[in-house]
Amino acid sequence: MIGLLNAPTARLLNALGLLAVSLVLIVAFVDQIAFGDIPCPLCILQRAGFAGASLGLALNVKFGPRPSHYAVVILSAFLGACISSRQILLHIVPGTGTYGDALMGLHFYTWAFIVYLAIILGSAAMLLFDGQFVREEEADAPASGSATSTAATFSLAMVALAALLALANGTSTVLECAGGLCPDDPTGYLLLQN
Repeated sequence: MIGLLNAPTARLLNALGLLAVSLVLIVAFVDQIAFGDIPCPLCILQRAGFAGASLGLALNVKFGPRPSHYAVVILSAFLGACISSRQILLHIVPGTGTYGDALMGLHFYTWAFIVYLAIILGSAAMLLFDGQFVREEEADAPASGSATSTAATFSLAMVALAALLALANGTSTVLECAGGLCPDDPTGYLLLQN
């Protein structure tokens, strides 16, 4: 079973997971900037959940796969799923309205819930493969060549992208909330208005 999923392959899969989570944050950020759909406090917390899941994936990419890193991913996704389900339940009652734009018929908080479930299931599935936890110097044949170099470059680029998105979302949150409580129904950036 060691050869089935080794550490370099697991790192690449975690980098692809980072790309997927980064794409979710990019879509949310583009909607915020291009269409003026300012995130509500629950939306900001959901983005924080994605940033936490990104952290666990980035730890796997940078330092090698470890169960504790997958635990960070799963716990962050679980908290994000709880927050997004809370927002779904707030708007499920007829006549209460919704928050934000819909994408393919579902609101962003519903998509967030679905993506969080996929992250949890994907991380749990990755934990089934013990071969990734064998230290690379103990593996039978270490991989080398340009394919490995390309995968490592891609993986580190995904870590950098995730870090940049976390920083951008953090900056946006400070601008929106001005270091205090965020408004329930934001209409602009409080720090820029003062």
